[in-house]
Amino acid sequence: MYLAQGGDWSDIASEQAERGDETIVVNMGPQHPSTHGVLRLILEMDGETVESIRPGIGFLHTGIEKNMEYKTWTQGVTYVTRMDYVAPLFNEAVYCLAVERLLGVTDDIPERASIIRVLVMELNRIASHLVAMGTGGMEIGALTVMTVAFREREMILDFLEGLSGLRMNHAYIRPGGVANDLPEDGLSHLRTVIDWLKKHLPEYATFCNENPIFIGRLSKVGVMDLTAATMLGMSGPPLRATGYDWDLRRTQPYCGYETYEFDTVTWDTNDAYGRFRIRLDECWESLKIVEQCYDRLQRTQGQPVMVDDPKIAWPAQLSLGPDGQGNSNEHIKHIMGESMEALIHHFKIVTEGFKVPVGQVYQAIESPKGELGCHVVSDGGTRPYRVHFRDPGFNHLQSIPAMCEGGMMSDVVVAIASLDPVLGGVDR
Repeated sequence: MYLAQGGDWSDIASEQAERGDETIVVNMGPQHPSTHGVLRLILEMDGETVESIRPGIGFLHTGIEKNMEYKTWTQGVTYVTRMDYVAPLFNEAVYCLAVERLLGVTDDIPERASIIRVLVMELNRIASHLVAMGTGGMEIGALTVMTVAFREREMILDFLEGLSGLRMNHAYIRPGGVANDLPEDGLSHLRTVIDWLKKHLPEYATFCNENPIFIGRLSKVGVMDLTAATMLGMSGPPLRATGYDWDLRRTQPYCGYETYEFDTVTWDTNDAYGRFRIRLDECWESLKIVEQCYDRLQRTQGQPVMVDDPKIAWPAQLSLGPDGQGNSNEHIKHIMGESMEALIHHFKIVTEGFKVPVGQVYQAIESPKGELGCHVVSDGGTRPYRVHFRDPGFNHLQSIPAMCEGGMMSDVVVAIASLDPVLGGVDR
């Protein structure tokens, strides 16, 4: 066996010719663009055939979970949103839902806040699937899929920026609700996004669904049947590609998902092509939910978006300025010029935070990649005692050997792309 460490390939081959075999060990990543982040794959190959493959993680470790133990409960949102930089709003949502269960305020969250949460999550789901489909297409040479996917994603990011002031890592969903209501042009902007997606989403079916090269590169690649998928803890599109109807929005609803009309998308090919088709169809199902949110937001205009408890609600009376950045002009006027008690309260809740009763909960939601879980432990203080995330990508990466061994090296890239991993969550 030869460990490839660089050099001219002809020199390496000639030096090893007397060995009489072609077994080599190659490191794919962590700098390889097709590993979707800093993932290292150690491949043992006989020619172009993968005999064994071992994933190595930890190259993007940021200590997020440990850092959260030194921040207030609300400040924790700023950390968790960075775990999945492609779908940050889901990390914010699952963390806040867990904290709210410990606080005992789940049923007190305003209806409009829950609607907005569903809206931003489903828009973010479409954006995440667009990245998965676009980068997956690019890696097999279908560059146009990438360009059009990022075109549609840009429309969604524009809306989220108008809502939260940020294109990504929003820290918009907070314990008790959301940071602020929609801006004045929020509904009209949302209508523009909906109409745009309706017009352009069909292009992906034209590009991919009937393309024989695209189908040939994805079909029967990264095969994982239901038994293997459940044994390895897979969820989301990789699990539903086996034909298993499992979506936490249906089976363990949260944020009022049980009141929305949508279908759970499944496939029956157990391969990378099935996972692609599921993501494409789920974009349409998410768009159906977004339209329902649009109607509900029209009905609930003027209603609160944060729980009516001054000991939890933070920040208070936040609004968005014309520059898209947060300001609290009315609240600042009140606390600085009208009420010393309000100023003291604002200072204490911002600097110290609120206390959360002793206990622990596990909250799970359906992220674009699968089951995203958050285990939160409180010792009764103003900071988490322990926060741990179950990122679906962590479980999915352990399936790479089962999917790739015995196949070609070129299919490893396709298999990884079909899992849609994000290393920020894996290496948290």
